[in-house]
Amino acid sequence: MSTDDHAERFTVLRPLLFTIVYEILGSATESDDVLQNSYLRWAEVDLATVRDTKSYLAQLVTRQALNALRSSARRREDYVGPWLPEPLLLEENDASADVLLAESVSMAMLVLLESLTPHERAVFVLREVFGFSFRDIAAAVGRPEATVRQVAHRAREHVRARRKRFEPVDAATTARITERFMTAASTGDLEGLLSLLAPDVVWTADSGGKATAARRPVVGAEKVAAVLMSLFRRDRLSDLRVERAHCNSTPALLLSGERLEGAFLIEVADGRITHFYAVRNPDKLRALAVPRRITR
Repeated sequence: MSTDDHAERFTVLRPLLFTIVYEILGSATESDDVLQNSYLRWAEVDLATVRDTKSYLAQLVTRQALNALRSSARRREDYVGPWLPEPLLLEENDASADVLLAESVSMAMLVLLESLTPHERAVFVLREVFGFSFRDIAAAVGRPEATVRQVAHRAREHVRARRKRFEPVDAATTARITERFMTAASTGDLEGLLSLLAPDVVWTADSGGKATAARRPVVGAEKVAAVLMSLFRRDRLSDLRVERAHCNSTPALLLSGERLEGAFLIEVADGRITHFYAVRNPDKLRALAVPRRITR
């Protein structure tokens, strides 16, 4: 087989492989590195020995993702303030038709997956999101199949007990709430803003100590409204450009001056905003340069 054959097989499956690795790592930048390293290993494989390219490559990138996750664990322990996944800029409505895929890349789910061990996270992603067999998963994580079954059950129960049910909001509702939010925030309409926020709304900001941001989550409509009024005040917006985007299957706002200053993801449920994920760390904003395609 030629190098072109390796490249063609890898390219066809790249969106799937990227999605697997991103869900394990929560970082688009690190996922790109994992895919690059995985391709170099793949290029040395004798294709005549590969019975199922999809399973083989999924196992290969999972092993590399687990290595990357272990090496980044210490950095995350020393991280300043809340740690959030890197936001993922998607082509508009890229995953909207696939509810399971949309939920799996949502900020809420990725944050929840951070509470799992590396092996639990990999097993959960491969089984619950992508439907791989326990045999294939065992080969990917280097554990006996019986152990993988136990890990899968434990991870599934952990996630089930902690997650909020993902209910996709129709595009019209999302557009209306986002438009009303922008109008209220940019005009200083506090009452209008409060009417859009759930009573227990949460503001979580990730700066890594490299930008101005709250070091702890802010909880409650009035407190979060105060943060928003300060961030979107008129004199500040005169120097910034606000763009709407589609990140992690949810509406987002991108604030830019001379460079991108922040990505603000909005979580909506029951007609109100329940969570803002504010990513201010400039290192995590680089991946927003181009939209990504995800699949499963």
